[in-house]
Amino acid sequence: MSHPATESVCPTDDPLESLAATLFRPMGSDGVYARTALYEDVVERLGAFISRERDPRAEILRFPPVMSRHQLEKSGYLKSFPNLLGCVCALHGSETAIRAAADSHEAGGDWTKSLAAADLVLSPAACYPVYPIAASRGRLPSGGLLFDVAADCFRREPSRSLDRLQSFRMREFVRIGTPQEIVAFREQWMTRAQGLASELALPGALEVANDPFFGKLGQIMAVSQRQHSLKFELLIPYYATAKPTACMSFNCHLEHFGEIWGIHDSAGQVAHTGCVAFGMDRLAVALFSNHGTDVSRWPASVRQALAF
Repeated sequence: MSHPATESVCPTDDPLESLAATLFRPMGSDGVYARTALYEDVVERLGAFISRERDPRAEILRFPPVMSRHQLEKSGYLKSFPNLLGCVCALHGSETAIRAAADSHEAGGDWTKSLAAADLVLSPAACYPVYPIAASRGRLPSGGLLFDVAADCFRREPSRSLDRLQSFRMREFVRIGTPQEIVAFREQWMTRAQGLASELALPGALEVANDPFFGKLGQIMAVSQRQHSLKFELLIPYYATAKPTACMSFNCHLEHFGEIWGIHDSAGQVAHTGCVAFGMDRLAVALFSNHGTDVSRWPASVRQALAF
C-alpha cells in the first residue's frame, strides 16, 4: 500500500519514524494521530489478551472521553496536574452572541475569545469516574469491589514522540476495599504483569516510580510517593538504546479517593483504592518496535497470546 506524502509523524532523526509511517497518519497536532487498520487490529487483540486476565467478579465499565468537571476538581487533579488538564469549552449565550463569535472568524477575528468552560473535562485517566459511582452505592460489600474500566484519555503533552501521545487509550483494573485487599491486589498484579510481558516477548523491568506532579509542591509529593512505594511501573524500551517507556503502572492511592468520595468498607472504615493501568497505545507501539510491522514474523508466543 502506498502512503501519501504528508507531514512526518516523528522527527527525521527518530529511530521510530519509519514505524510511525506504517501505524499512524498525522492530524495536524503533535501527539494526535489517525491509526491504521494494522495498528488497531493489534490494539484490539491486546484488549482481548488483557480481558482474559480479568477477575470474573469485576464489573465492566467503558467511559466516554469526557467526564464531569466537578468530579475531577473534587478528586484533586487540579492540585496535582493542572498543566495536563484539558477542559471542554463552548460558545454560550444568545443566538446573536454565538453567531457574532462564529462569524468573527470570517473577518479574521479570534472566535475562541468568546469560549467559556462547560461542565466537562477530557478524562486524564480511565479510573476517575468510577469512584463516585462506587460511592453512590453506599458501604462496600464484604470483599470490596473490582472494576474493569477503559477510556480514551487526554493529557496536554504535545510531543512528536510515540511514547508521549496527547490522546491515548487506557485500560485499568480498579480495586476498592480494605488496605490489606489493595496491597494484595497490587502485589499479585505486579507479578502477573511481568509474566504477561514475557508472553509478549517484551523486555520489561519493574521499577518504583512517581507521577509527574506539578511545580515545587509536586516535587515534594513525588518524593513522598517514591518513599512509600505507592507507584510502580513496568518499563519497556522501544529499541535497544531507547530510554524505557512506562507501559503499565501499579498504583496504591491509600485512602485518598475513599476520603474524598466517602467510600467505606463493610466494617465502616474509609476504603482504600488501587489500580493497575495498561497503556494500550504504548503497549502496541512497544510490540511493533520490538517485533517489527510484519505480524506474521512475530515470535510464536506473541502470536499465540494475541490469537493471530
